[in-house]
Amino acid sequence: MKPTAVRSRATGRITLADVAHAAGVSPITVSRALRGERAVDPELVARVQAAVAKLGYLPNPAARALASGVGSHVAVLIPMLSNALFVDLLEATQRTLRQGGYQTLIGVTHYDPAEEESLLREQLLHRPAGLIVTGLERNDATRNLIAQAGVPCVHVMEASGTAGVYCVGFSQMDAGEELTHHLLGRGHKRIAFAAAQLDPRTLQRLEGWRKALQTAGLYDTTLEWLNPAPSSISLGARMFEQIMGQQPAVDAIFFCNDDLAQGALLAALRLGIAVPQRVAVAGFNDLTGSDQMLPPLTTVRTPRAEIGTAAATMLLALMRDEDVASPCVDLGYELLVRGST
Repeated sequence: MKPTAVRSRATGRITLADVAHAAGVSPITVSRALRGERAVDPELVARVQAAVAKLGYLPNPAARALASGVGSHVAVLIPMLSNALFVDLLEATQRTLRQGGYQTLIGVTHYDPAEEESLLREQLLHRPAGLIVTGLERNDATRNLIAQAGVPCVHVMEASGTAGVYCVGFSQMDAGEELTHHLLGRGHKRIAFAAAQLDPRTLQRLEGWRKALQTAGLYDTTLEWLNPAPSSISLGARMFEQIMGQQPAVDAIFFCNDDLAQGALLAALRLGIAVPQRVAVAGFNDLTGSDQMLPPLTTVRTPRAEIGTAAATMLLALMRDEDVASPCVDLGYELLVRGST
């Protein structure tokens, strides 16, 4: 019985040549059809796809990367997987890239510049076709790696007008300033800023808070509560108790992330502190459950899924040498006023 294909002698795998033989086309036609090139006749594409399905052919990404100089995947660096913010962003990014024919190689930096540099060096060894990185601030070594990688890179979660930088995000500082103006507009004068993790985007929100209070003539350094520990509900509860013991008393607290604010609201219930009558509480990012708190949490909705989709779409265009309408896409944010303020 004649075999359906001659397998590679070295590995036993079905090869591109096997698919070409089964489809009655040249290997280059198979390669172009599998890459989705529009110039390939649809009838030939159908024959190639039928041969691929019949033979169980799996393309060899490593071989493709060696031949072309780049791989069929995109390296994506995010700070955390335990934060729903980045999970939402990552899911949207991966979905869009897969639709474009690319896989994702994920690296988690834990907000550590040295770890980010190490991860990027490792990922560049796999010759990615493109990069997606979180934020605009990083050490010089990592910045040089990105510049010398020879592949397009898109930055997410921040917006910048810097020439040559592709980014999708919003102004963290403007969002922080607007939320503070909302609290001022409610008549609050002693507005604390409570933050954890202290990553660059948190510090940009801090700058927005400072700007609003300085303009109002109400800024006081003792209102800054900054903790480098990871953000969490339990930390938010502890910070709330500490801040409520401050004198002169505060009448509003702007938490840099919703999990901290959720912890504060739970602590207020436990301690019998009325929100917002005694103290207003606001968060940031509109995480799951914030609208179900007692009272519902005032917060800033950040478009992380939309950012992931837009960043992946931009990167796909760059990897295909297509024009990009704008190197910086600002998707804005939304202030959600609820019962806690």
